[in-house]
Amino acid sequence: MTVALERHGWILGASEERDIDALMKWFPDRESVSVWGGPIFRFPFTRHSFAEDLHWGSMASFSLRNQAGQLAAFGQVYKRYDRIHFARLVANPGMRRQGIGRRLVEMLMTVSPSIFDCGEYSLFVLRNNKPAYSCYLSVGFEVQEYPDDAPMADACYYLTRSVTARPDNNS
Repeated sequence: MTVALERHGWILGASEERDIDALMKWFPDRESVSVWGGPIFRFPFTRHSFAEDLHWGSMASFSLRNQAGQLAAFGQVYKRYDRIHFARLVANPGMRRQGIGRRLVEMLMTVSPSIFDCGEYSLFVLRNNKPAYSCYLSVGFEVQEYPDDAPMADACYYLTRSVTARPDNNS
């Protein structure tokens, strides 16, 4: 794997084909995959439909691994509304509540400006996903007006953060 960033024993790099199999195990039911991938993500899924709904190979996908090489988190980035948009962010269910989501977002904010030349980051988060919402606020994201053409306005927040904002983190 080509390492995009290594920090304090954590490695963020391009996702690998084997990550699809690990990710599939993280979503045992329709609700969990819908919270993560949105309402159009199919369930039950096959490996093929999962990769297809993930836009595998056509979207920048990153995996966060610990020093042992275990997949700790996953996220994707693309350009949306002239911003670097984070999508499908998820921490390994067996490693949650350990700051891994925050670490993933911080590291994505470090590497993604080399992929997209934009002045801001953005993401959507379900209003009832309090842990994720708190994570994003903790790294400087702020709630913005919801884009007119974006789906699920009644269920999600739209958050942005300046690329040049000084990070308030301990990474």
